[in-house]
Amino acid sequence: MIRKLVAVSLLTLASGHLLAAECSVDVDSTDQMTYNTKEITIDKSCKTFTVNLSHSGSLPKNVMGHNWVLAKAADAQPVATDGMSVSIDKNYLKDGDERVIAHTKIIGAGEKDSVTFDVSKLTAGQDYAFFCTFPGHISMMKGTIAVK
Repeated sequence: MIRKLVAVSLLTLASGHLLAAECSVDVDSTDQMTYNTKEITIDKSCKTFTVNLSHSGSLPKNVMGHNWVLAKAADAQPVATDGMSVSIDKNYLKDGDERVIAHTKIIGAGEKDSVTFDVSKLTAGQDYAFFCTFPGHISMMKGTIAVK
């Protein structure tokens, strides 16, 4: 009887762990101006969400740097365009740009950066985009975010 209870308890614990929402994602960027994903789904049960950005290319950040920026889809191109007026030291993002929900720093070959943001800042049903603000990169380095 005790063995059965222990087995049931262990199965319950294991299944509970398997049902837990994944509240982070690894995103790789390359010298070919690509991310390894075009869509990220965030479970609405996540309180916070973390994006771990890596750069698997061989070029330095001043030549082929990448960041990961989150904004409403309608704001993506304006944020990237405005970011071209500032330096790489500011991650090609204007100071205090309220359209930016979250972002990493610009990274180059072999580097990594992460950003964690409050999921309550996102609204289910709203169109969100992630993109790179290095000048010209948004044309190829972009994707969608969905909250479900």
